[in-house]
Amino acid sequence: MLSLIQRVAEARVRIDERVVGEIGQGLLVLVCAEQGDTREQADALLNRILKLRIFADAEGRMNRSVQDVGGGLLIVSQFTLAADTRRGNRPGFSRAAAPAEGRALYEYLLEQARTRHPVVGAGEFGANMQVHLVNDGPVTIPLNVPPAGGA
Repeated sequence: MLSLIQRVAEARVRIDERVVGEIGQGLLVLVCAEQGDTREQADALLNRILKLRIFADAEGRMNRSVQDVGGGLLIVSQFTLAADTRRGNRPGFSRAAAPAEGRALYEYLLEQARTRHPVVGAGEFGANMQVHLVNDGPVTIPLNVPPAGGA
């Protein structure tokens, strides 16, 4: 699974004029299931997200996780993370999971996150969303768990 993690002071997702998910301090997680991904990759990704030490400790070092600081998670599906831009000017998305498979893995990831973390907001799979965020730092980190047998 592909993801892009942004440490945020706050973030929210709107669809039309309706806020569908929001958090204060925490992590905005843009996520994309790739072909070959399973629940195993989703579980491994969530483990890494929850343990990723990118919040400041008392000395100002990135040494605390979202769990340590009591921050929220805002998880948003974004198949464009699978963009292949190696040739031409139009990205290809053949590495992304099929929509039904991508939705199932996204919903599984959300379910697991809500079981393991107290504050979880979400976007809506397949919707045209507006994501508003205040990136804290800025800190933006790619975090990926390859499909089984992938590199």
